[in-house]
Amino acid sequence: MDLFLLKEYLNPLPVMDHSDDKPYRKIIHVDMDAFYASVEQRDHPEYQGKAIAVGGSPEGRGGVVATASYEARAYGVRSAMTSKRAQQLCPQLIFVRPRFAAYKEVSMHIREIFSRFTDEIQPLSLDEAYLDVTEDKLGIGSAIEIAGQIKKMIRDELRLTASAGVSINKFVAKIASDMNKPDGLTFIGPSRIERFMEQLPVEKFHGVGKVTAEKMKARGLHTGADLKKLTELELVTLFGKSGHFFFKIVRGIDDRKVESRQETKSVGAEDTFAQDLYDLEEMNAELDKISKIVADRIEKNQLRGRTVTVKIKFSDFKTITRSKSFPVTISGRDVILTAARDLLAAADLTEKAVRLLGITVSNFDEDILPFERRGYQGRLFP
Repeated sequence: MDLFLLKEYLNPLPVMDHSDDKPYRKIIHVDMDAFYASVEQRDHPEYQGKAIAVGGSPEGRGGVVATASYEARAYGVRSAMTSKRAQQLCPQLIFVRPRFAAYKEVSMHIREIFSRFTDEIQPLSLDEAYLDVTEDKLGIGSAIEIAGQIKKMIRDELRLTASAGVSINKFVAKIASDMNKPDGLTFIGPSRIERFMEQLPVEKFHGVGKVTAEKMKARGLHTGADLKKLTELELVTLFGKSGHFFFKIVRGIDDRKVESRQETKSVGAEDTFAQDLYDLEEMNAELDKISKIVADRIEKNQLRGRTVTVKIKFSDFKTITRSKSFPVTISGRDVILTAARDLLAAADLTEKAVRLLGITVSNFDEDILPFERRGYQGRLFP
């Protein structure tokens, strides 16, 4: 533990902001380190210490990297990079087929660890989540101490490492978790937030993509301090509704809650293929598998929906969706599969490689939702 973190540890998040008499929240963002690749290295000793990429292929129809180990990242290999480019950067790269069932099992164990400290948990994906520990179950009181214990439990019980960011809001906690990877623990306290945001490069703002970042830089906006010089109206004029968010966050203001309980909006499943698909028959076979998962989840959660949506992601990362709505609620596998296949057939797939397919059912009938299901954790993707 470095000297600064030790100082902050001995002076954990204050209970009250006396300037406006509002309590600070204690937010942790936990992000697993190279999650898929780390699970593969743990389960296969022959991969330990070697450059591996989960997803993609060095031969055949290519594909893209889902996750790269830190050994591979040292060569510049990154997620979403084509297999061809990844192998050019790292000729000794080992490509590993994804095992999503294994990753989900590990993810469920991680979430159980979170639940030992709080019920206010908002998973963002299999490998990251927000936790609100303002009122923790064990009465520990220090968000930094809780983050440290969570990291230790993950290491001891799963032989994996996680990085954690601690602050008083979600935005800053998420940025903090990425600052000292891997196996990092970073605290950004109230007195440091605004100055920290001023120094942050605009491309580091979550929600600022490559296009927006370039647009900002073209106008001389390179850091949070540059954004801070603009009025809220000016930011909205330049960047639309996102301007409201930029205005607040550069001042360290983020009032979003950790949404541990959300109304179910949709139920779905999707699969990313180790090799891109070209043949419609192969795609329909994959839809058959996915529709079974979706139908089982709908039945398990006693839901009925009116809209079926098919998601198609191509090898160039372009994603399209096609939807069909019914006059009555549906739930059976046969009708979901038939609708999905019809939607896929209607899409323009000519000479296009497909790397992901997904099916979602939505537009649920509120009248048939059991009472206990209202407020259940949002999307039911794996």
